[in-house]
Amino acid sequence: MRKTRNLIIGSFILFPFTPLHGQLILSLDSALAIAVSNSPDIKQAEYQLNISRELLNAKNASLKSNFNLQLNPLYFSHGRRFDETIGIWRTTQIIQSAATFNIDQPIKWTDGNIRLTNRFLYQDFENQGTPGNTAFSNSLTIRLDQPVFTYNRTKLELQELELDLENSILGYALQRLNIERFVTQNYYLVYENALALQIAKDELDNTQENYEITKNKVDAGLLALEELYQAELNLSTAKSNYHNQKVQLENSKDNFKQLIGLNIYEEFEILTDIEVDPVPIDLSEAIDHGLSQRLELRQREIGVANSQFELIRTKSFNEFYGNISATFGLIGDSEDITQIYNPATDNQELSITLSVPIFDWGERKSRIKASEYQIQSSELDFSQERVDIIVNIRAVYRNLQNLLNQIEIAGQGVKNAQLTYEVNVERYKNGDLTGMDLNLFQTQLSEQKLSLTQALIDYKLELLNMKIQTLWDFDRDMSYFPEEIIKNSIYQNK
Repeated sequence: MRKTRNLIIGSFILFPFTPLHGQLILSLDSALAIAVSNSPDIKQAEYQLNISRELLNAKNASLKSNFNLQLNPLYFSHGRRFDETIGIWRTTQIIQSAATFNIDQPIKWTDGNIRLTNRFLYQDFENQGTPGNTAFSNSLTIRLDQPVFTYNRTKLELQELELDLENSILGYALQRLNIERFVTQNYYLVYENALALQIAKDELDNTQENYEITKNKVDAGLLALEELYQAELNLSTAKSNYHNQKVQLENSKDNFKQLIGLNIYEEFEILTDIEVDPVPIDLSEAIDHGLSQRLELRQREIGVANSQFELIRTKSFNEFYGNISATFGLIGDSEDITQIYNPATDNQELSITLSVPIFDWGERKSRIKASEYQIQSSELDFSQERVDIIVNIRAVYRNLQNLLNQIEIAGQGVKNAQLTYEVNVERYKNGDLTGMDLNLFQTQLSEQKLSLTQALIDYKLELLNMKIQTLWDFDRDMSYFPEEIIKNSIYQNK
């Protein structure tokens, strides 16, 4: 059956184009490649993807050990101060140099933080009426800060950034699909106009030939003069149609160049195979692919997840929570730097703080209800998206089956119109048919050829639509996403 259809199509749709030397030849794949590299929408999607990726990279980097060195090379102070211990004013002078080294290590699993601090200090202190004091000191401490009775903000932020990156990847993929849809539609529009121009040229050639035959017969007195007038009218109509189709083709080519970002003065011809080899599609398999791979469904799931994150944040509003801080370390001081820890003194701190909400007039409860309704709304969107996908796939499947029938019918129509026209040309040459009647058969042939071309293009576009609806390429029997997307280096998370 498939071979039969190909033979029918191959017999009647054969309109070769002969491009000029040096002219750009565009296949559909090359046009898509140009469009993807030049599309502003694609570039915006790439920028958003890069933003999301770098924000996630920054967050992951912040979870690693952070090293910081703070230097205070000189501090000088000279002035009068009140000494409360003996109740008199004294003139004091202080000279200090200090360095503080910190290592911070966030704890992703508990949302806590460990800080190791080493502070070295040199101080020269002079107080009026007392001997001066020059000393070195050093303190080494480790501090733990751990929130309790609340959610893990670090893990929540990390999950949000990961979902945001995934959403940006999905957005890029959807833009790619949109570009593919628009470019394919306009590519076949150029092809259709080129075929229409070729058909108009064939019609013009046939009409010109018939005009010459009529003119010779009228000159020989074999036909009435009104037949020549009709032949001239048919020729004028054919010329007008040819020039109109030529303008329409050039306009569609300019629009196509604008769409894909090609230089508007660049001349090109298209190169495509319009023959249709019917692709077998199982409806239940197509629905399964759509439900398992559609990017919009995953985006809805991300929306539900983000709503749940917002609920977690809302529940923390006026919540009961606490914090535990513990510090352990050693501190020492000496006029001799080599004896700075002789002896050493323990440095320990422990604090527990609690925040206990009392009454908020129902604000927290209402905020939580609003967040829960938002989750329900997101879940409803997800459920409705599934139904829409199933309905759209079923509609596309029916259209594909119908278009195969239309192609067969249109192919047979071209065959019959061609035979009918050839028979009536002979009748016209023999004087058994008027020029007006012959023109009707010529128009009928042109219309049948255009109908077949349109049916073929509609089938290819609907096959692309099935690919978009299911994210499965049935022609190659392979998935469109996510393998093709993930393999691209710009999506790899560093």
